[in-house]
Amino acid sequence: MKPNVIREMSTGELRERLDEENKQLLKLKLNHSVSPLENPMKIQIFRKTIARIKTELQSRAIEESKSNV
Repeated sequence: MKPNVIREMSTGELRERLDEENKQLLKLKLNHSVSPLENPMKIQIFRKTIARIKTELQSRAIEESKSNV
């Protein structure tokens, strides 16, 4: 998922998406431990997407705390 798409999403949508991505990553890891995936790079893609979402949520939290001061 591209960073500009993540920035356009609302905070609630981002939290829901983060949960979905974490579940998918867990499934991929379990499947990969049982039998090798055709494309093991999918694990890395999910990890990067999760990191992007977490970064955006953190930056929004920082902006919100600055505006409250």
